[in-house]
Amino acid sequence: MEMQTALPDVIVERQGAIGRLRLNRPRALNSLNQAMIRAIDAALTEFERDPAIAAVLVTGEGERGLCAGGDIRMIYESGRERPQEGAQFWREEFIVNSRIDAYGKPYIAIMDGIVMGGGVGVSSHGSHRIVTEKTRFAMPETGIGYFTDVGATWLLPRAPGEFGTYLGLTGRDIGAAAAIYARLADSFVPSEKIDELIASLVRLPASATGEDVSAAIRAVSSEAPASVLLDHVALIDRCFAFDTVEEILAALEADGSDFARETIALLKSRSAISLKLTLSLLRAGRRSATLNECLEREYAGCVAMLSNPDFYEGVRAAVIDKDRNPKWSVGLHEVTPQLLARFERYDGAPLFAGG
Repeated sequence: MEMQTALPDVIVERQGAIGRLRLNRPRALNSLNQAMIRAIDAALTEFERDPAIAAVLVTGEGERGLCAGGDIRMIYESGRERPQEGAQFWREEFIVNSRIDAYGKPYIAIMDGIVMGGGVGVSSHGSHRIVTEKTRFAMPETGIGYFTDVGATWLLPRAPGEFGTYLGLTGRDIGAAAAIYARLADSFVPSEKIDELIASLVRLPASATGEDVSAAIRAVSSEAPASVLLDHVALIDRCFAFDTVEEILAALEADGSDFARETIALLKSRSAISLKLTLSLLRAGRRSATLNECLEREYAGCVAMLSNPDFYEGVRAAVIDKDRNPKWSVGLHEVTPQLLARFERYDGAPLFAGG
C-alpha cells in the first residue's frame, strides 16, 4: 500500500506568473505557527527574486477561512517556562508583516471566511486585499487578555474617524463592507467568482503590473452587501474620540441607545489591561510615520504579555477550557500608568535596524 505524504502547512507553488501561498492547516483554521511564518518568509524572498513571477497570491485551504490568527496555544503552553519561544514567534511574524507591507511585487490576499489576528497581518498589509460575503474580519485580542498586534496599531488608526478605535477595543468581527470602509480591504468579490479570479490572475504575463492585477479584480468585483454596523458610524466617531477608556464608556453611557448599551457590555467583558494598552498603542500609531514604528512598540508589548496573568486567563477561557468566562486580574481603575509602562519597555534587540 502506497504511503501518502502529508502536505506542508504552507503549500508554496507557481501557477503561471503567480507565486501562490496556500495556508494549509484547515483544522486549525489555518492558524499560523512558526514553521508557516518561516515558509512564507522564504517564499517571499524566492518570488521577489524570480523575474518569472509577477505577483504573489495568498489563500487559505478549507472552507472556513484564510487564517484565524497566530498559534496562541503554543504561546500559552510555553510562555511561562520558555518565554523566548513566544517572543521569537512574534519577532519573526512581525518582520514578515513588515515585508508584506513593503513588498516589491503585487501581493494579493483573498480574505474569504475567517480573517483574524495574525490572518490580518498576512492580508491587510498587502497591496490587493479581497473580501467576500463570507468574510468575518476581526482583531479580537482584548477578549483574550492580549492587544491588537501584527501592525494593527498602524492599520486601525488609518480607518475613517474612530472606526478603527472601535474595532480594536471591542474586538467585534465585521463583514466585507465594513472592512472596506475601514481601509482594511479594497475589493468585494462574491465567493462564487473567486475561482474565476484566480484563473485570470494565473493567465497574467510575467510583465504584469499592479494595475493589471487591479483590472483582473475589477472584472469580477461588485459592491459589498450593506453593513448594519456602518449605520452607527456617527455614534462611534463621537464616543470613541477620547483618549481614555473611562471617557469612552462615559460617552456611551450618555448616549444611551441600544447600540451604545451593547457596546458598553462588550467593552466591560474585555480585559481592562488590554483595553487601556490597546487604546494607548492605537493613539501612538496615529502619530507614527511608519508601520515599523508600530511593530516595534507592539513587540515590546508582546514580550511583556508573557508575564501578564490576563493573557493566560484569556487564552484559557477562549481556547483551552472554552468556558468563555475569563476572570480578569484587575478592573479599569486599577490599571495605572505605572502598570501600563511595563508593556512599553523592551531592552532587547529591535526588530528593525534603527528601531
